[in-house]
Amino acid sequence: MLTGTIAQDRELPTATAQFPSSPHGARLARRFAVRSLEGWGHPPASDVSCTLALVVGELAANAVCHGRVPGRDFGLRLVLDETAGLVRAEVADAAADKRPPLATPVVPPEGESGRGLLLVDVLAERWGWEPREPVGKTVWAECALGGPGTVREEVRESPAHTAGRRCG
Repeated sequence: MLTGTIAQDRELPTATAQFPSSPHGARLARRFAVRSLEGWGHPPASDVSCTLALVVGELAANAVCHGRVPGRDFGLRLVLDETAGLVRAEVADAAADKRPPLATPVVPPEGESGRGLLLVDVLAERWGWEPREPVGKTVWAECALGGPGTVREEVRESPAHTAGRRCG
C-alpha cells in the first residue's frame, strides 16, 4: 500500500508517504525519496539524491527489520529547506520499545550487519530519533543539498562517490 502527498509545511516543500513494513516497502520508500527530490529540481544522479537514497534506504530497512509491528506500515516524510541547504528525512514506525543506540554502533569488520546507522552517520549532516505520539518513534536524518561534506567540512567526497553513479 503506497500513498503519497506533496504539500507545503510552513512554506517548505514536504512529501509524505506510508509503506508496508517489508523489504519491498523499503525499496519503494527509497524510490519515493529520489522521485520527490527530482520533482524539487534535484536529478536522480545528483549528490543529494544519491545520498538521500542511501540514507532513506537504511532508515527504512531499520524500520522494517527492527521497528516492525505486524499490521502496521511505516511512514516517510521529506522536508526540503533550500535556505538551510538541507533535506530532512523522517522514518516513523510503531515500535516504541526498539530505539536506536545513543551513539553510532561499532561494528566488527567480520560482522554481516549493523552498518546502516554507521552509513547514516557518515552521509548525513546529523541524525537522531524522537518518540512519536501516540505510539512509536521517528528516526530522522538531515542531508546537505550539495551532497556529503558541503555543510559539514570533515566529510569529504571520494572519487568512488562521484564515478559512474545511478541512484534510486
